[in-house]
Amino acid sequence: MTRTSADYQRDFRERMRKLGLVKKDVWIRPEYAAELSAIEKRMREPRGDASVRADGEHGFSTGWSIHSLHAALAEISPVRSGAIELEWMDGLEPSLHLVMHEYGELPIFVAVGGEQLIVEALMWPVDEVADTAAFNDHVLRTHKVLPLTTVGIEVISDVPCYTMFGSLDTHSSLANIVFEIETLAANVISVTDAYAEFLRPEARVGLGEPA
Repeated sequence: MTRTSADYQRDFRERMRKLGLVKKDVWIRPEYAAELSAIEKRMREPRGDASVRADGEHGFSTGWSIHSLHAALAEISPVRSGAIELEWMDGLEPSLHLVMHEYGELPIFVAVGGEQLIVEALMWPVDEVADTAAFNDHVLRTHKVLPLTTVGIEVISDVPCYTMFGSLDTHSSLANIVFEIETLAANVISVTDAYAEFLRPEARVGLGEPA
């Protein structure tokens, strides 16, 4: 059975608890969402430890190709430490598959097409939403609070699914690409909390418990 963002959120919460971390809700202005995400990432490390985010500036005048991006991501510290698992995926249009171990083994896919780089993750099948019209309306009204990402529908293995994705110019720095990947992973986990009320009861099992 296909795992959805709800499954990865459950795994993520369990992993965070085992690491001794606690969940805190905060109220901020929407324009500070990306900054808060970066601060949260740093604060998961013991005080005084170096940040695990890559900060190199790898860029090419011709822009990234899927091959050059694969080679560069293979050298960033989260991949070298095993926090992110990187895999090359062959196909008509080759892509990259990243397993975000710090986010409950959440899979993220990266593709390059023309001058655009797409970072994408599965949320859940459309048929797991109780009222798609109400859910779509809510997403359109609230998507601005999700930094750097957008929600859409894509057919995956013949199943219509909600996905979350972000896009960058292929001339973006490696640091910005890694930040986009980490932000997308954090957003997928966050929206599972925020949008859980729209899921069918059987899809909400294990969600919404007090942190």
